[in-house]
Amino acid sequence: MAGTDLTQDAFKRMDEGEDRLFYEVPRLVTHIDEGAIAALTSCFKDHLPASGDILDLMSSCVSHYPDDVEFASVTGLGMNRVELDANPRLTTRVIHDLNHDPILPFDDGTFDACTLSVSVQYLTRPSAVFTELARVLKPGAPCIISYSNRCFPTKAVAVWQALDDHGHGELIAQYFAGSKEFAPARVLDLSPARGRTRVHRDPLYVVVADAALPL
Repeated sequence: MAGTDLTQDAFKRMDEGEDRLFYEVPRLVTHIDEGAIAALTSCFKDHLPASGDILDLMSSCVSHYPDDVEFASVTGLGMNRVELDANPRLTTRVIHDLNHDPILPFDDGTFDACTLSVSVQYLTRPSAVFTELARVLKPGAPCIISYSNRCFPTKAVAVWQALDDHGHGELIAQYFAGSKEFAPARVLDLSPARGRTRVHRDPLYVVVADAALPL
């Protein structure tokens, strides 16, 4: 895969104002449609370990985890207290701005899996965040990054807005590879089929990589 040039300009945004101000108003909504949600939930059922400790990074009012799978714990790290409090799957809620401080407030090897749902496009320091993800995950634990074609355009980084759906998957795989702490990433197109209708449906892609095993 040819790497995207990730200079400092790649992570500039139209709105460079403080993120805490942008996200202080709760958005108690989903950011993908029902078909994409169903595809994401099915993916989580396939990849998240039952009875595991799960990190929901950049969490909000819903995690899209399968209702019939119980986890030992689900820690949600996000920007808005009201949104996190509204999420019934979370057992622990942490307010933390990753663009201000990419260091995750967790011990090494805490989690059995991590999800980051339709928000990776807002990270301005992804290299540091992905290195931290590898640190807080147990060896071999999956990290599942999902994305669609929606975003807050003023807060999405420039490199994200310059790429198409295929390029987004390659970019996330590059984030994983750059940390040197994950196995090679797999990019999966889980977009619901349109069938014979012309009704718009949100695409859904996931990039999955496992935290590296010790040598």
